[in-house]
Amino acid sequence: MALKSNLAVWCVVVLCLLVIIAGAVGIGVRLGRERVIEVIPPETPLVAGSVYIGGEVNNPGIYPYEAGDTLDELIRAAGGLTGDADASYLELNVPRQGWQGAPQKVNINTAEVWLLEALPGVGEKRARAIVDYRMSHGYFRDVNELLEVEGFGLATLEKIRGLITVGD
Repeated sequence: MALKSNLAVWCVVVLCLLVIIAGAVGIGVRLGRERVIEVIPPETPLVAGSVYIGGEVNNPGIYPYEAGDTLDELIRAAGGLTGDADASYLELNVPRQGWQGAPQKVNINTAEVWLLEALPGVGEKRARAIVDYRMSHGYFRDVNELLEVEGFGLATLEKIRGLITVGD
């Protein structure tokens, strides 16, 4: 009888060990199936700063630049060179860290339609009207002359008065 009871104890011990081993294997398999999640932040362009572009360009002003930008890309951002421009009359100035310049204004005598469209309340139709007026009457001498452009009223002019200029 002692042999039967020792055998029963051994069977219980072995059975317990099998249950423990099976549980450990089950947990290991479950953990092994988990996916590793890799978080990759989105790539954002590395903005290196801003540069003032003036002189013989159509839209002088302050433009952002990124690492790797070329001088040609910066000139295109400023509306390209003026008609008979001499590239030696370009003005490039990289402001000091923390420097705040005066707000950039759109020159209505040189701006292209796409740039004029960006002004609040202007849109494509009024932008084309500005360019057409400029082509038939010559350069604007004063921003108030916009009131002579078809589709322009005092309310629209007041919206954009602080954003436009007739000179550099």
